Amino acid sequence: MTPAIEFKNVVKTFVKGNGGIQAVLDGVSFSIPAGKTTVIAGGSGQGKSVTLKLVLGLMQPDSGQVLVHGQDVTRAKGKKLEQLRTQFGVLFQGSALFDSLTVFENVALPLRERTGRTEPEIRQQVGKTLAQLELTGHEDKYPAQLSGGMKKRVGLARAMQLNPSIMLFDEPTTGLDPVMTQDIYQLFAGTQAEFGFTSVIVSHDIPKIFNLADQVIILNSGKMDIFDSPEKIQWSEEPHIQEFVKTTMGKIYQSHLVEK
Repeated sequence: MTPAIEFKNVVKTFVKGNGGIQAVLDGVSFSIPAGKTTVIAGGSGQGKSVTLKLVLGLMQPDSGQVLVHGQDVTRAKGKKLEQLRTQFGVLFQGSALFDSLTVFENVALPLRERTGRTEPEIRQQVGKTLAQLELTGHEDKYPAQLSGGMKKRVGLARAMQLNPSIMLFDEPTTGLDPVMTQDIYQLFAGTQAEFGFTSVIVSHDIPKIFNLADQVIILNSGKMDIFDSPEKIQWSEEPHIQEFVKTTMGKIYQSHLVEK
């Protein structure tokens, strides 16, 4: 099966303040399987958000290829790039809702801008999505009237309107308390299972976010370490991965050390 997303020898560098060059991605290659959940983790400045921007064609690599369902995003321009982007739904860190629009209007916006559907058709689809995400009754509220968790639900509802095959989540639980964070994780897992889209989650919320993952990619110093299950991270013999486990995952994930 063709991967949903594939990076082939991708290099992306930036000029640092002192004039030096930092390779955020240094010849990385990986694939994200269709219909699964991949979590991208790593420290600040390691390239997590850059990876998402490359996938969306918002940024170009210095070299290498970024493929979406086998199509090269790095070569796509104009209408072809816009067509590729319709395959994505994006839930931004702050939900990125329009304060002057109601919940209904925020969710309906992609349908009004990108489709030729009639108003009754739009109302029917938006109403169905709001019901699926337990937002019925909140249609006429404005973002300022919503809790952080509700804003995430509305952002997810909007991102799903064009039936994307790939959902990108950029730090989706930032600013939420632990209980609400768990609720949002359950919502993501349930929605992904129901609709079957490919899910890519960039998050610092380690190790809780790993409970959703079929695959974990850890960014470090321009390179990527790929694990086909979260459990395998703790068994890595790479020093930087061992340090990652120690500082972010806690002793409960290092039970093998006790057994030796």
